[in-house]
Amino acid sequence: MTDDIVTLFHSPQSRSGAALVLLEELGAPYKLHVLNMKAGEQRGPEYLAVNPMGKVPAIRHRDALVTEQVAISIYLADAFPGAGLAPAIGDAERGAYLRWLVFYAACFEPAVSDRAMKREAGSAQSSPYGDFDTMYETLVQHLSRQPFFTGERLSAADILWGTALHWMTMFGLVPERPVITDFIQKIVSRPSYRVMMDLDEKLAAEHQAAVVAAAEAAG
Repeated sequence: MTDDIVTLFHSPQSRSGAALVLLEELGAPYKLHVLNMKAGEQRGPEYLAVNPMGKVPAIRHRDALVTEQVAISIYLADAFPGAGLAPAIGDAERGAYLRWLVFYAACFEPAVSDRAMKREAGSAQSSPYGDFDTMYETLVQHLSRQPFFTGERLSAADILWGTALHWMTMFGLVPERPVITDFIQKIVSRPSYRVMMDLDEKLAAEHQAAVVAAAEAAG
């Protein structure tokens, strides 16, 4: 059905990669609206009308416009339930699924950002994640007990986390631990992940070439 097509606002080698992998895993019909962030297209008025923050990802689906990684993960997995990537409401695994999706946005990303920027987190009472070491150990211990975030089954939470951890370990933003490395491998070895990586490599090269050509033309 044409009205079921998801439009993903995407830029290569950005947070929107996880949404692209998820769409592939869901088998959802989608099209890409690609933004060249190297050229600043995310700051143009057309995209700011979609997301005033000038961030990707964002999606349009039917009458819904959704921004923010976690919201997009929840929305898409629920919108295409046939893929089984979201425990249903009432399923015992639904609580853990939502917990770890929100933990990603509320604790993990702020902690990693503060650590990378060498910012003081503040007191444990005032910080949303307490302290980095406790936050990260909570994650490591959880994944050491089971193969995926909700137990034995892959979910949209695993796609989000696996994609983020892949990039963050690659750039040294979080410590490498065997359990984290093993988890990342489960995600990056999936065909859906290869689709995203191959496409992003092509798009990134095209975007860089466009920026260089524009600079040469201007000067």
